[in-house]
Amino acid sequence: MPSLKDLKNRIASVKATQKITKAMKMVAAAKLRRAQEAAEAARPYSQRMAIVLANIAEAVGTDDSAPRLMTGNGRDQTHLLVVCTAERGLCGGFNSQIARFARDHVRKLLAEGKTVKIICVGKKGFDILRREFASLIVDRIDLREVKRVGFENADQIGKKVIGLFEKGEFDVCTLFYSEFKSVISQVPTALQLIPAAAPAVAKSDEVSAAAIYEYEPDAGEILSDLIPRNISVQVFRALLENVAGEMGAKMSAMDNATRNAGEMINKLTLSYNRQRQAQITKELIEIISGAEAL
Repeated sequence: MPSLKDLKNRIASVKATQKITKAMKMVAAAKLRRAQEAAEAARPYSQRMAIVLANIAEAVGTDDSAPRLMTGNGRDQTHLLVVCTAERGLCGGFNSQIARFARDHVRKLLAEGKTVKIICVGKKGFDILRREFASLIVDRIDLREVKRVGFENADQIGKKVIGLFEKGEFDVCTLFYSEFKSVISQVPTALQLIPAAAPAVAKSDEVSAAAIYEYEPDAGEILSDLIPRNISVQVFRALLENVAGEMGAKMSAMDNATRNAGEMINKLTLSYNRQRQAQITKELIEIISGAEAL
């Protein structure tokens, strides 16, 4: 049984931890609002670009002028997985959910006899995936020094992926990230970047999608410029969604940790008071027994 001094030190330690988790919760809540606004602001642009891309892709069809980024190279053997996670932990199961989703996809591809290559964006995803797939990881992108994710960061990732495709390093590229739904809900998502899949058009956009356009220069040249930019835009959106999801998960995790610390403090305080009362009672009995013996 721990002594009174040990219990007192334990209570002080848990109280200090509780202060830290409470402060981290408040910081995450402050960052969440900005991150959520940024993620929601990026959605209309990426969706509208997807609609424009769908219109032009439909006009081009299977024409020879269509860029290889849209049509692919005709093979499906080598797959590149770009797995985006957070750089830091203490955010519940946020990182493990994305990594688990990507890991299941890797196992499925390997079972089909495919060749898999992985690019990890974020330290936590790299730490999880390298335990089982260290030989498959071809690159790791570190964003720990980036205070606020910008389009230039996503553009660098997009250009790296396009460069690998032009060198013939892979046939299909899929992006993994977590889509932000709410503070307690982040959904792991997979999005195919190359070949650029024609996005589904929402009912509210059926009129604009069905419109007939004339392109100058030709649609093939427009796609050659638009698809690389769309890849960077989709990566940028994924990074923003991840930041919002990370802050939401961290706020929820730190709130749970703060409440658990409070419960632990109450239990330790109860044990401390009971042991202290027992010690006082024992001392009183000894004093009374000694007085009666005289």
